[in-house]
Amino acid sequence: MRTYLGSWLARIGLGLLVIGTGPLLAVVLAAKLGLTSDPNPNPVGPGILAMLTFWPALGCLLGALVEVWWRRRKKNPA
Repeated sequence: MRTYLGSWLARIGLGLLVIGTGPLLAVVLAAKLGLTSDPNPNPVGPGILAMLTFWPALGCLLGALVEVWWRRRKKNPA
C-alpha cells in the first residue's frame, strides 16, 4: 500500500476524487442530516464537478495500479 500511495498517479487520482466528489457528497450528507432547509436539494454545480473529475481520477488510480504492478514485476521477475 505504501508503494502504491508513493506513486504520483495515485496521489493525483486521490486528489481529484476528493476535490471532485467531496462537495457533492457534502451537500447530500447535509440534506440527509437535515442541515439544509431543502430536504431534496438539486446540486447542479457539485454534480457537474463530480462528473468531470470522477473518470479521470479513476483512470489515474488504475494507471497507478498498473505502474506499481509493472515496477514490482521488473524488480522480481519470477
